[in-house]
Amino acid sequence: MSAEQSRVQLMQGNEACVEGALTAGCRFYAGYPITPSTEIAELMSERLPRLGGKFIQMEDEIGSMAAVIGASLGGLKAMTATSGPGFSLKQENIGFAALTEVPCVIVDVQRVGPSSGQPTSPAQGDVMQARWGTHGDHPAVVLCPWSVRETFDLTVRAFNLAEALRTPVILISDEVVAHMREKVVLPEPSELKVVDRPRPTVPPAAYKPYGPAPGDEGRDDYVPPMADFGSGYRYHVTGLFHGEDGFPTGDGEKSAALLRRINAKVEHRRADIVQVEREALDDAEVVVVAYGSTARSALRAVRDARAQGIKAGLLRLITLWPFADEAVREVAGRAKVLIVPEMNLGQMSREVERAAHGAARVVPVSRVDNELFTPDEILARIREEA
Repeated sequence: MSAEQSRVQLMQGNEACVEGALTAGCRFYAGYPITPSTEIAELMSERLPRLGGKFIQMEDEIGSMAAVIGASLGGLKAMTATSGPGFSLKQENIGFAALTEVPCVIVDVQRVGPSSGQPTSPAQGDVMQARWGTHGDHPAVVLCPWSVRETFDLTVRAFNLAEALRTPVILISDEVVAHMREKVVLPEPSELKVVDRPRPTVPPAAYKPYGPAPGDEGRDDYVPPMADFGSGYRYHVTGLFHGEDGFPTGDGEKSAALLRRINAKVEHRRADIVQVEREALDDAEVVVVAYGSTARSALRAVRDARAQGIKAGLLRLITLWPFADEAVREVAGRAKVLIVPEMNLGQMSREVERAAHGAARVVPVSRVDNELFTPDEILARIREEA
């Protein structure tokens, strides 16, 4: 048996998420059980203590997010997982983490909503909440896997981006991806790049928690170094607008500079953050734009359409936010129609239409009956538009 064969596992999406988090260095989890994400909490409660980490079941999702922020300020890579109703409760503290630049990872395993909806059925109704759920002009980095192995990979990537950018990062899955089981071969930890947050290189007296390190004012990544609480660096953390010293300020120029910087640090790295996957797009006249589990059905539909002589292609969104404007504009410039199947009433299709800017017609296709799209449903729309 080869070394790779010995690493073959039959794994659930939520299990892959846990493996990815632990591999990335996560050592703190706070959460509250909620279907269909509960397996993540269950496995974390078993695995983290064995690695010297901490697991806490909190009283609710508000407290869970607060605990994650506190653990990250203390120097631990921290994570929580939830689903729709719990994701809503986390939003105020996600905004706090964005403004105070506290790295953390939030996993949202989508289910049918609003309200309690259908806890055991798939949906994609949280994609706009992932971008705009908290108030104000905040940055958002949202990754969306379509398979078990990609759930592992994107969980590692979520931690790397959170640490590198000092910002919350959301991994948005769905019930199908979270609960299905697939054969996977996970990489060895030595094969992966694991990123840690930037640390101060100056003595405590010279440290500015929200400003450049002395001698580093010309940096272009907009991400200040972050000291751990309890490491000898004392600084103030507040959800109010603050200056480089961390203390609240009513100065409009300083407030504007802070808000522009926390957004710029994501926009500045947009080209590195945004990921898409392309299938048969070179001559495609009908392009399906899809993400998550819906993209699996879309890929089968595109291949079946090709077998029938229809020039179809697939643009799969892996990064949902920042949105893949450039990739959508590119395919819209060559295709005559973009079909956007979603398990919602058209949330992401509006973004596709905005990015296409009239270069191609955009056709939203919705399914909100608690079921996953079938390839035949998408194929029928491809035939209709071809």
